[in-house]
Parts: sequence; C-alpha cells; structure tokens
Amino acid sequence: MPLVTLTDASLAYGHHALLDKVNLQVDPGERICLVGRNGMGKSTLFRVISGQAQLDDGELWEQDTLKISYLEQEVPEDQQDTVFDVVASGLGATGRLLTNYHHASQEVSSDQASMQKLADLQHQIDVADGWNINQKVETILSRLDLDADKMLTDCSGGMRRRVMLARALVSEPDLLLLDEPTNHMDITAITWLEDFLKQFKGALMFITHDRTFLRNLATRMLELDRGQLASFPLSYDDYLKKKEELLELEERTNAKFDRKLAEEEQWIRKGIKARRTRNEGRVRALEAMREQRAQRISAQGRATLNVESGEISGKLVTDLRNVSFAYPGHPIVTNLSTRIMRGDRVGIIGPNGSGKSTLLKLLLGELAPQQGEVVMGTRLQIAYFDQHRTQLEPDKTVRENIAPGSDYVLVRGKSRHVIGYLKQFLFPPQRVDSPVRILSGGERNRLMLARLFTQPANMLILDEPTNDLDVDTLELLEDLLIEYDGTLLLVSHDRTFLDHVVTSTLVFEEQGQVREYVGGYEDWLRQRAAAKDTARADESPVSGRSRGRGRPVNKKLGYNETRELQMLPDKIEQLEHEQQQLEAMISDTGFYQSDKENIRHTLARLEQLQGELAAAYERWAQLDGLS
Repeated sequence: MPLVTLTDASLAYGHHALLDKVNLQVDPGERICLVGRNGMGKSTLFRVISGQAQLDDGELWEQDTLKISYLEQEVPEDQQDTVFDVVASGLGATGRLLTNYHHASQEVSSDQASMQKLADLQHQIDVADGWNINQKVETILSRLDLDADKMLTDCSGGMRRRVMLARALVSEPDLLLLDEPTNHMDITAITWLEDFLKQFKGALMFITHDRTFLRNLATRMLELDRGQLASFPLSYDDYLKKKEELLELEERTNAKFDRKLAEEEQWIRKGIKARRTRNEGRVRALEAMREQRAQRISAQGRATLNVESGEISGKLVTDLRNVSFAYPGHPIVTNLSTRIMRGDRVGIIGPNGSGKSTLLKLLLGELAPQQGEVVMGTRLQIAYFDQHRTQLEPDKTVRENIAPGSDYVLVRGKSRHVIGYLKQFLFPPQRVDSPVRILSGGERNRLMLARLFTQPANMLILDEPTNDLDVDTLELLEDLLIEYDGTLLLVSHDRTFLDHVVTSTLVFEEQGQVREYVGGYEDWLRQRAAAKDTARADESPVSGRSRGRGRPVNKKLGYNETRELQMLPDKIEQLEHEQQQLEAMISDTGFYQSDKENIRHTLARLEQLQGELAAAYERWAQLDGLS
C-alpha cells in the first residue's frame, strides 16, 4: 500500500507553474532522489507532501497514521533552546518530557519540591517508555558530534543544520524528506549519514547536489522539469543516459514542429490568389500551431561560466617549511612542509573545525606560523569564494552587488551590460533588481560566482563552492576549473567534485598532521588503505626480519644539501625575475635598434637563464624527493 499519492496536482506562484497536473506515488522502503534545476519547485513539492503548502488543484492522499519528518534547506533562526531541546522536540510529547527531565536533572537541589518534580518526570517517562527513546536522542547526538547542552544561538550555520538533521532522524519516521542534507557537513558525517540511511526502514525522498551521496543511496530518480514530474526507476548513471536520449528526442521533435510552422507561414504569405483560395481549416490549424509555439516552455538554459586567468604568476606559489600552528589545546598544523607550484589544483579535506580556513591563511601568508617559515611566490592575483557569502550585501540588489552604481561590468577586459552578464548565470532580467536577501541558496552561490569571475585572477581560493548548486551548474563549474590555467585551492566535502577537479589533496589527520596525497578523494582512500596495509606488514615479525632486503634505502640529506634545498626557491625566484626583465627588454620596439653587442649579450643571457632555470628545477626535484 502506498504511503503518499499525488493525483493531477497543480501549484503556481503568479504565472509560474511549479506543478502542472503531476502524479506521484511513494511506496514503503523507497529511496527517491528528486532532481531538477534550481527554482523548478523541488522544495515546494516537499512542502506540499509535508503539509506546509497547499495545492491549487488536484489531490494529495496520505496514510492516516503516516509519520513524516522534513529537513528544510534553510537553517533555523536564533532560538533560546539547547541542542538537546531541539533534537528531542522531534519526538512530540515524549520529547518534551525528556527535555523537562534533562533540565530538571541539571538544576536539581536538595529541597523537597525539586526532588518531587524529578521523581514525577521519571514516572511519566517510565509510563511512556521514554528511556529507550532518550537513548535514541543520545545516539543521534553522539553520531553527529553534537553538544547536548550547547545553545542553538551559539551554533554556526553548519552546526545548526546538523542539529535539524538530528531532529528529523530521531523520530524514525515512515517518510523522511531531506532537502540538501549534506550542505556544510564534513566527509566523515556525510559517509555516516549514507550508512545510516541505507539501514533506514522507512521511505526516503531527498534533494542533493552531492553525486556520490546520490549514487550510493537512490533506488529511483524523480525529475521535476518545467512543471512536469517524471519517474525513472533507474540508478543515477542510467538516468543520465536516459535523460540524454529524451533531450535529443525533444530537440528533434521541436525542430520538426518548427519546420512545419515555417512552411505554413510561407504558405499563408503567398499572393492574393493563394489568400483567396486558402483552406480555412488550414488557417485555423496554423493559428493553433502559432499558439502552441508561443506556449512551448523552453528548457532553462545552462549557466555560462568564464574566468580570466590574469597575469602569469611566478612558478612558485607558496612554500611551507616545517610549519606549525596551534590554538590553545588544539594543534592545527604540525611540522608541515609542502610546495604549491603554478598550475597546481589542490583540494583540502578535513572535518569541520579541523582548521582548513587556518591552513588557507597560512598558505596565503595571511597568518604567520608559530614555527617554521612560509615563502610566498610573486605576482599573485587572488580571487576568493567565501562559503558564508559574507561578500554579498543582502539589502542591496543583485545588480548593485555586481556593478555598484553602474549598468556595466568589466569582464575579461570587455565592458558587459550587467543584465546580459547575469543571464549567463541564469538570472532573468526581472530578478536583477531583487534584493539579495530574498534569493535562494543556489541563486546566492551563482551570484558569488558571477562576482568572482569579474576579477582577473591567477589563483582561485574556493571554500565550499558547491553548496546549493544544481548538478548542471556544478558540472559546468567543474569544466571551467579543469580548463583554468591558474592555481586552485579548493576546500570541499563534495567527493565527486574533488575527484574531477584536483590533482592533489592536503588531508587533515590526527593531532594536527596534514599529509599530502596525489589525486582526489578516491585516490586518497586508496593510498591511505595501502599505507595501513604496509604499516601492518612492517609490524609483523616476518616483515621485521626481512625489512630492507632487496629494497633501496632512502638517502638522508646532509647539512649542505638541506641548506641548498632551502635556498633553491629564492634562487629560482631571482632567475625568473631576471628572465622576465630581459623578455620585457626584448619585446620593446626599440630593442633591435640598440647596440649590436648589447643585443647579442642580452639574447645569450636569456638563453643561459633558461638552462639555469631548468637545472635549478631539476635539482630542486631531486633534493625534494630525498627530504
């Protein structure tokens, strides 16, 4: 028996139909992923199913005893409750009993009234079998690493989201609705959530941009597109193939219709004789085709993203040498040595609160290390994407956030009208003068990207850029970053995004240890597993006896070599600077009119510099491999 059915359901806001006579059935045990572009009405459909929004027409049927939990996309406003209070509130009356007992047990004193109040609450919880339910609350709090006594007002946006997720999970509903559940969660929490939901007994409907999360969970794809709801009982990868076939068919059908319309328009415009003898039925058919063409709802376009690479930076971007940094009682980075070179694309992985933002500041030279040294490269032009969107001014319009006091914006050296530019990021003209505070999360992220890409930059710093983006825009951003020829530092919990974009990862491990791995997220998992296998083998008695036989032993750097390695980056910078000066001299129009001996000497020195640079880089790679 189904849990929920929608029959000919319609809902519109103004003239924009979000649901247009759609039908849906949700059965027990299903795991359904709802996909569609930002603004298509996915969250609205969840609000209809949960009873928070009413249909304009059609019917919603639900089982009489159906229990629904709904995690909304937006985090709650400030409220004077503890984390325990909020999570327990998902259990209704029993949750309120547990909340009262939780507070009473902390405030208990020796007076008779307090003791009696606590005893009464214990009795009521016994009657309601509340202690087993209390264990569920504590388990969820532990799994999501939440402090039960922390006030919600003291929690960050990401922490509040985890609190609301715990509230949705604790009641073990028949139908669980999750709207972007992985936003602001670290990879450890996301993988725990995946495992939890795989064991979840009820039905699940979720909206997500996290393709790894989607692939691991969904048993059915549900697509909301231009008011129509289509069901695909397929895996995500098979759905993508099927969707491609359907889009090609739609394009062919539209092209055929447009050719027929053009032929009819040509016929109706023939000479007077044709107009006198025209078939009235054919005219009426043509008028109907015109109306159909006018009403055809075109698929929303894809965002168009471009970023200007800016001036070429030096080959060395940043060099961390035995860097350590800690907050009181909390080591962030311990003895970290790494170099980032021009063109590197580095992903940064770590739990929430591990210090990823602090590491970014160290890498950029914005924060001085407590031990060690940071050497910065030259000619860096940095563009920064802030996950909290603090660069946006919420009370100003979209236009004012892009081009304050102007209708034009400079992009890639060319002046663009702000409306035309924002169309590339899927902002319709009527949205340009809307205040930022009313935008959805996806729209705000697209606006942040629009701001970012107006800046010439040879180094991009992206801090969780994927939150709230639909999958199409996400994949377009991937393509852009793959083609970008500058340097990229990316903080992300999106595993697929990391796999597709970065060439190496810096991973926060235990006690401030940050280790570098080649490749993306999956590569890190493989290398970590291989390292653990090697460690176990080295600890065994057999491998202990045979260790070192038939295997080269790493040579340790001597004092002079260590000193040489430390000095090489500065030497490379000096050589690059001289090379740049000579190239500027040669490109001057009057250079070849100067003294011939000066020309010969300059060209010879430039050729010599190229050889010295090549030798310096080869020596640096050799010594670095031994360090």
